[in-house]
Amino acid sequence: MLSFAVIGAGRIGAVHAATVAAHPDARLVVVADPYGDGADRLATAHGARSTKNVAEVFAASDVDAVIVCSPTPHHVDHIVAAVRAGKAVLCEKPVDLSIERVDACLEAIAGKEDTVMIGFNRRFDPTFAEIHARVGQGEIGPLEQLTIISRDPEAPPASYIKDSGGIFRDMTIHDFDTARYFLGDIVAVSAVGQHLDPAIEAAGDFDAAVVTLTAASGAVATIINSRHCAAGYDQRLEAFGPRGALEAKNHTSTTVRFAGGSGSDAAGPYLDFFLERYTEAYRGELSHFIEAISTGTAPSPSLIDGREALVLADAATTSARTGTPSRLDRVATTA
Repeated sequence: MLSFAVIGAGRIGAVHAATVAAHPDARLVVVADPYGDGADRLATAHGARSTKNVAEVFAASDVDAVIVCSPTPHHVDHIVAAVRAGKAVLCEKPVDLSIERVDACLEAIAGKEDTVMIGFNRRFDPTFAEIHARVGQGEIGPLEQLTIISRDPEAPPASYIKDSGGIFRDMTIHDFDTARYFLGDIVAVSAVGQHLDPAIEAAGDFDAAVVTLTAASGAVATIINSRHCAAGYDQRLEAFGPRGALEAKNHTSTTVRFAGGSGSDAAGPYLDFFLERYTEAYRGELSHFIEAISTGTAPSPSLIDGREALVLADAATTSARTGTPSRLDRVATTA
């Protein structure tokens, strides 16, 4: 059984704390957050202790692994401190908003990279994982086209967007990792950003985007994003090849459908938020991390995967702002 600390008692920290507390092979021992009383509340809810001094996490002899849910500017510092203290690390995306900082992180923990996992939980969604496995088994033949649709129910506050790094680094980065997971090396990126919400535009960001990724294999991924969707949390994926297609549809709270004079096959709205839609993905992610650390194998997605997703996010940002495709100078080494 691994003993965990969670750094950050906000929304995503609460998700990870609950996931650890419910896992049969994990134990939550400490929650750290320097601000407010969030750490106290979260720790009390799960029978752990709390601290406002994050350094106590790295010094704690009863902590085997650290889940980093702090604000993005602190991720690198917390990864490095944890690894140097002999702790395994599961870090929320993105690693950082700067490639230079990610490279500094890799240099600082050189030789220990295999103790760090980046939280791209889409890989562990049961439906996406099944499609990935069946593509790998050759069911649809060589993958030719991948379509990823990801739309949020509503946009976050403009105050959040202003410091988020932009839609491609904050939101689409999950989809970039998913595309790499299916397609491997990406060699070209073309993006169109949309200004539909004046408040988001004033914050310096796009509120919707369409991205095309070309893989070294010749396969193409299309990513469709929006910060708003009236039907709920819209999460779909289709893999297409010469022998057929595999599709993951949206989840709803019930499989009941209505048919009548006003319409047919009418369903309820999509699940309303990522916490509902990806509950199983967070559980699978944690199980993979525990197994990897317990057996001494490298977890995936890796720090390199985190870096490569950020490379794609940077390329998409440049393409959307300049109106020209971005050709990558280098390709990824893992996926």
